[in-house]
Amino acid sequence: MKKKLFSVLILTIGIAFASHAQDGKWAKNHPRREEVNGRLANQNARVNDKVEDGKMSKAEAAKIHKEDHQIRQEERDMAAQSHGHITKQEQKVLNHQENKVSKQIKKQ
Repeated sequence: MKKKLFSVLILTIGIAFASHAQDGKWAKNHPRREEVNGRLANQNARVNDKVEDGKMSKAEAAKIHKEDHQIRQEERDMAAQSHGHITKQEQKVLNHQENKVSKQIKKQ
């Protein structure tokens, strides 16, 4: 009886770890994170295009890239606290920050 109980306990722990691992894979592709990171990638491309076209200096681009990097790091920190995903409120905060950077890009 003890062996059976022990086996059930081990099986339960194994299932818990497996579901946590699947949650981790899912979290990397979480829609809110994808949306935030997609916007960051788009802004990065916009900045690079403006530098190539001569509409933005490399110094201005470096400043904007630094701001985008800080937003991305904040997104990663938020996700790390929430098992790999971000809340709607966190997404809203990040989008607000991205909107400010986007306006800076547009001005150039």
